[in-house]
Amino acid sequence: MPGASAERLATAEAIDRAAHATLARATKGLSPSALAIANYDWAVHLAASPGKLGALADSAMHKWLDLGRTALAASLGGADPAPLAGRDPRFRSAAWNAAPWRLLSDAFQMGTAWWQEATTDVRGAQPHHLRLVEFAARQMLDAVSPSNFPATNPDVVEATRAEGGANLLRGFEHALDDARRKASAQPPAGVENFRPGEAVAATPGAVVYRNRLIELIQYTPTTATVHPEPILIVPAWIMKYYILDLSPANSMVRHLVEAGFTVFVISWKNPDGGDRDLGLDDYRRLGPVAALEAIATIAGPAKVHGVGYCLGGTLLAIEAARQARDAAPRFGSMTLLAAQTDFTRAGELSLFIDESQLTVLEDMMWERGYLDTKQMAGAFQMLKARDLLWGRMVDDYLLGKRVEMNDLMAWNADATRMPYRMHAEYLEQLFLQNRLAEGRFEVDGRAVAIEDIHVPIFAVGTETDHVAPWMSVHKITLLAEAETTFVLTTGGHNAGIVSEPGHPRRSFRSAVKAPGAAYVDPEHWGEIATPHLGSWWTAWFEWLAMRSGARVVPPTLGAPERGLPVLAAAPGAYVLAP
Repeated sequence: MPGASAERLATAEAIDRAAHATLARATKGLSPSALAIANYDWAVHLAASPGKLGALADSAMHKWLDLGRTALAASLGGADPAPLAGRDPRFRSAAWNAAPWRLLSDAFQMGTAWWQEATTDVRGAQPHHLRLVEFAARQMLDAVSPSNFPATNPDVVEATRAEGGANLLRGFEHALDDARRKASAQPPAGVENFRPGEAVAATPGAVVYRNRLIELIQYTPTTATVHPEPILIVPAWIMKYYILDLSPANSMVRHLVEAGFTVFVISWKNPDGGDRDLGLDDYRRLGPVAALEAIATIAGPAKVHGVGYCLGGTLLAIEAARQARDAAPRFGSMTLLAAQTDFTRAGELSLFIDESQLTVLEDMMWERGYLDTKQMAGAFQMLKARDLLWGRMVDDYLLGKRVEMNDLMAWNADATRMPYRMHAEYLEQLFLQNRLAEGRFEVDGRAVAIEDIHVPIFAVGTETDHVAPWMSVHKITLLAEAETTFVLTTGGHNAGIVSEPGHPRRSFRSAVKAPGAAYVDPEHWGEIATPHLGSWWTAWFEWLAMRSGARVVPPTLGAPERGLPVLAAAPGAYVLAP
């Protein structure tokens, strides 16, 4: 019977999903099949490449000879040979230049370089598989770096000698404290000093609109007049919104308000199992679309400066393309902060996005209804394991030095979840299929295209971004037909964006692509870009002001006479929910 057959298939699918979810818990969300297939593809093609194998053997021989010369020089008491080119920052202290530590560091770096050669440029193997094998090899090598062990790290040996082992005792206490906090689901030490609404997320304002997914915060003006065009900030729901409203000194929101802008920010609800069926379009409708309607009620029909950060910028671009398609413009400009619209160069995050990996992730989320915060944190930690995992272990547990908690670190520990349906759609349609860049992403049953957006665009990439690599962010200059100002700033995904005026050692480069102008690829973009010292915020504020009208009296907080009363003081309730 057809009905019975469908029932059996549904039961079989449920069993498979449960099995995959169980496997995912054991592998921290990674797909063993994806890694096995990648390793097989690499190994088979490497075995069938005698030229490559010969080159690897030659490379290994020369590296051993170089290491032997270093050892001989050290044993004869001769001058230390020059450090390896591009020396690993883990071995930057002077202590690593002396024997026997120099041999350990050189041997490790040579071994790492050899494995880099072995896992790249293997003819016939799929590039995605090679990147995955290279990444896995790097993770394993990072775990056995001599810098990670007390007996093979000269800095730890010297600290232990000088302190009589007190550093190891402190480190043991730190490890116990971290284990206790992890077991009881408590945040890292020091986070309690940065509670939202007190030390961070403290810019005065009010929640003026709320639905099941967002609270819209409007900030209290501090100037007698403001630009008539409000600013709507759409942060990523992968993070709490107050990354842009940290301590008063480095709060982007506060600086915008003091520059005479009316600022609205979306504060996303932290979803739970009951939100499992919220999709990407629900985030668009209940997020920026609903916020724009509320802003029009409060501030009138003026065009809005849309600002999107990370995934929030991707969603903002989708909505701007939808408005352009339907001839219903609401944005007067669009600012994208470390936000991707094309995912062909999406960096190492794309290593975990293929059909096998998506199956594991989807089934793990299907069981829970969401992607857990620990899974999200673990994925980002793996991308920078050398610094975020092993480097921290050396500092905290071997040297016994706690890095003092700051507002950015505390925010980073305030993680969020991702609903099942939305995250599955995001990974499949954007990361895997790249539908938005190819004009195949549908909104309300019809495709939207970035090239339809004609409002001015200000796009910011950061030099060391491991989440949204700047070469990927730069793709907006290829996709959009609008005047596009692209800025490349120093720093990473978060620290490069939180770059307030006066921040030391900050600089950026910028270039404007006029409509119809020739595209300049990222590899040559630096040749046409203008360098600047200081924060890119100043240039952005001037860019916004040039695209704004004559200043007017600020709007009131909310519009109670039109059905939008003040609901609560900022930062609201959603940001405080666990």
